[in-house]
Amino acid sequence: MNIAIENKNLQKVIFISLAILCVTPLITSPIALGLGFFVAFFVGNPFGDKPHQYIHTLLKISIIGLGFGLKLNEALQAGKTGFLMTIVSIFSVIIVGFIVGKLFKIDKPLSYLISVGTAICGGSAIAAVSPIIKAKANQISIALAIIFTLNSIALFIYPSIGHWFHLSQEQFGLWCAIGIHDTSSVVGAASKYGDDALKVATTVKLARALWIIPVSLLTMLFFKSQDSKVKIPWFIGLFIIAILLNTYIPALDIISRPVISISKAGLNLTLFLIGTTLTMTTLKTISWKPLVLALILWFSVSIGSLSYLYNL
Repeated sequence: MNIAIENKNLQKVIFISLAILCVTPLITSPIALGLGFFVAFFVGNPFGDKPHQYIHTLLKISIIGLGFGLKLNEALQAGKTGFLMTIVSIFSVIIVGFIVGKLFKIDKPLSYLISVGTAICGGSAIAAVSPIIKAKANQISIALAIIFTLNSIALFIYPSIGHWFHLSQEQFGLWCAIGIHDTSSVVGAASKYGDDALKVATTVKLARALWIIPVSLLTMLFFKSQDSKVKIPWFIGLFIIAILLNTYIPALDIISRPVISISKAGLNLTLFLIGTTLTMTTLKTISWKPLVLALILWFSVSIGSLSYLYNL
């Protein structure tokens, strides 16, 4: 049961005050997410489901803005470096997820949602394939709850592990993009580690997100569904356009820094809003078999990619 303040006006004052605080340079990404948890459990979210309406839009706008901090050669190098790791990790996770899901006798749609969410880009991948496989509402909510919970943990622990192993900025950016599910947590953890890590992580993660398209097409064949539509993440195209503008129009250098600062503030606000949506009701939907499946997949891809990068 949540311990929340009953006065709605006081809830709104605290909510808005903390949201404003999150867009200042005083707050890092993990702290922004932590403040969101604080609101969810101890203050109460006075706006109900309204934050959900803004989370994805705000995240996409923030990511597009981060494109103004990259040059084309940097993006191509990061994408080239992470390409092989992306392919290996995506298909390894999906195959292992299928095998473990069979062993645990987890519903096929649920195990597939967790596998795809871990393999590609968390909630976005789950949202893309769920109508294709005709997943039930409770299966979608369980998969999202598990992925969201593990994302939150990753945002807090990845930077510390990176420092423990003395990972370079490039190594950590790659590790984030491969090992953390959702783009929001990838960018949040990388921004905590450093600007160069943020550039690598954002580029590799968005390149990874494009795998939603071929995986969705393969999903249609695997689940024998021909009447579904594939959702294309168009905002990635705008991210690429931002990189091209920043590369070939030197006059834009004058706005690049403020745009990046605003984008980072937008990311922090996104993470705060994400944190406010977590409730005990959400956590109670998680049963042990799907959770163990998700942990096996997450540990496998995290430890495997870390071992590879650490020994480069």
